[in-house]
Amino acid sequence: AAPRRPGAGAAALLLLLLLLGFLLFGGDLGCERREPGGRAGAPGCFPGPLMPRVPPDGRLRRAAALDGDPGAGPGDHNRSDCGPQPPPPPKCELLHVAIVCAGHNSSRDVITLVKSMLFYRKNPLHLHLVTDAVARNILEMLFHTWMVPAVRVSFYHADQLKPQVSWIPNKHYSGLYGLMKLVLPSALPAELARVIVLDTDVTFASDISELWALFAHFSDTQAIGLVENQSDWYLGNLWKNHRPWPALGRGFNTGVILLRLDRLRQAGWEQMWRLTARRELLSLPATSLADQDIFNAVIKEHPGLVQHLPCVWNVQLSDHTLAERCYSEASDLKVSCVMVGGHGWGLLLPAPMAPTPSRVPGDPLELTKEASVRWNLLRRELFVCPSQPPPGAEQLQQALAQLDEEDPCFEFRQQPLTVHRVHVTFLPHEPPPPRPHDVTLVAQLSMDRLQMLEALCRHWPGPMSLALYLTDAEAQQFLHFVEASPVLAARQDVAYHVVYREGPLYPVNQLRNVALAQALTPYVFLSDIDFLPAYSLYDYLRASIEQLGLGSWRKAALVVPAFETLRYRFSFPHSKVELLALLDAGTLYTFRYHEWPRGHAPTDYARWREAQAPYRVQWAADYEPYVVVPRDCPRYDPRFVGFGWNKVAHIVELDAQEYELLVLPEAFTIHLPHAPSLDISRFRSSPTYRDCLQALKDEFHQDLSRHHGAAALKYLPALQQPQSPARG
Repeated sequence: AAPRRPGAGAAALLLLLLLLGFLLFGGDLGCERREPGGRAGAPGCFPGPLMPRVPPDGRLRRAAALDGDPGAGPGDHNRSDCGPQPPPPPKCELLHVAIVCAGHNSSRDVITLVKSMLFYRKNPLHLHLVTDAVARNILEMLFHTWMVPAVRVSFYHADQLKPQVSWIPNKHYSGLYGLMKLVLPSALPAELARVIVLDTDVTFASDISELWALFAHFSDTQAIGLVENQSDWYLGNLWKNHRPWPALGRGFNTGVILLRLDRLRQAGWEQMWRLTARRELLSLPATSLADQDIFNAVIKEHPGLVQHLPCVWNVQLSDHTLAERCYSEASDLKVSCVMVGGHGWGLLLPAPMAPTPSRVPGDPLELTKEASVRWNLLRRELFVCPSQPPPGAEQLQQALAQLDEEDPCFEFRQQPLTVHRVHVTFLPHEPPPPRPHDVTLVAQLSMDRLQMLEALCRHWPGPMSLALYLTDAEAQQFLHFVEASPVLAARQDVAYHVVYREGPLYPVNQLRNVALAQALTPYVFLSDIDFLPAYSLYDYLRASIEQLGLGSWRKAALVVPAFETLRYRFSFPHSKVELLALLDAGTLYTFRYHEWPRGHAPTDYARWREAQAPYRVQWAADYEPYVVVPRDCPRYDPRFVGFGWNKVAHIVELDAQEYELLVLPEAFTIHLPHAPSLDISRFRSSPTYRDCLQALKDEFHQDLSRHHGAAALKYLPALQQPQSPARG
């Protein structure tokens, strides 16, 4: 939830979640090795390694001759070797984690990784994120709205690092970003001595401090902690002319790295890896596994740099690796890379979930999802370490402290103060090319309206910005829904922004503001998800904006007349002539004429029937048309949540700011029938709900008067009119 005063209920819920985590993930996360006969061995096994990357062409599958195992022996580190367990770091020691992240899909993976770290961690974290512009935009917004305590985030521009690695030919799908871990010692702050470096496809199932504690095993000369590969890739001869980069034995995987940055800088790391890479590239055409090849070549030449990490820190679960040799011996697996369809998903598994291929989940979020964790609870202080509160947290706490929990309208007043986690551009998105009169359709929806998306994409060929109100589990379902739809998967100009659910009321105007803020065109069409626009509306709006001179000298809101059908199947009109025929036949109606005629009566539908040119209408009480306005228009008032007056208040603000209301003669949009929402049902059935809405309207007018003075008196009669429970 948004920061709020702790109570007995919250404490009980927190205790329940911790107990659930204990039951699901095992109570004893300490390492215990069992001898072949099942007898418990020495209880001092310290955690261990990660897995190799697979080339994008899938050639590793040809290495299925795993039964030969030429690399097994004294030098094989894919075993859960026991040794003295290092002490955990001090309770409040700041742990540093570096991640390279670029693009939309990688950003989603990072969020899964971060969730898993936060779920188990007991120490403050400082995340060092090397990102492109897309990932930075996503992750800055996410961390700003998540407001997790004791987490610092620093961003580093990947574009500034590209020149340092752009000379290296790389066949790996990660491109230049897959080489950037090589330059972390120089890119990260000079005072930073130690850092854990993670690939985006890793998920934790234990406290990251256990991994940090492995720095204690480094000798005075060791600077890099790595897990041995669990495949025969670096042994070569997997097929004719297979020639990998040089490596020690099976080589090492760089999906998880412990780096002593101070020692690497002292050893001249930059010159070391550059010389090695240049020498190898004289005889090899390119890297196949990005930075991993170069790390291994350096380690081959300077073996004293590396500290071997035990396999339990990265068990690669795939049919094409030797991972079973690790998880068959270790009862406490920390990290694994699940290779599914050629894509690696790192998954840290606790002891009771020792994996077999048949038990590997197909989704990196499956385990964390099943734990029923509400990720918003990670905002709570689960341990006490001195840290700077997230920006805005103290002000929110003060505002929440002013609320009276006995107030019948407490939920209405609390909901606008809730800061929702926001994941902008949840799916890959291509920004529209700059056009002076372009229009983005802006709308919001919840899970029960997903079925509208395909039809909307067929009707509106232009850019869209959509805010979706979802739980974490629903966000994954939405991802699969889009991937399974040829219509949706083909549209790269639709930006989906996930706002994570929090609180009892639907934050409709907060959702609209998220979608509006992410629109990239000069103009926006403010619509609702249950409306289908005319097939020609996108082109018609752009032409109308140009002809009417909007923006350059005219401040106007273009009204798109709204209609509705009560039929789930009907023939959608392709023109105004066809629409009028359906209207006369009783197949279509003017929107809400039978329930709430005041909402759209000022559009003057009788005049619209005959109109050949745009015409001006005057604001009237409760008017709530769908309009096209400049992108920098006033935002929606977030105090209006649930059902009632959320659009009306916005039109009042537009009128107060002297926007003309111009009705377009050839434009129309049609509402499709659906089951009523929970909030509409509450509005209709609860007098308290309607009383609270009236109280919000009174407060809205007070604020309107402060901003606009005597001009706000115009709206007072409309604000004082009682709401009808029949309104829908």
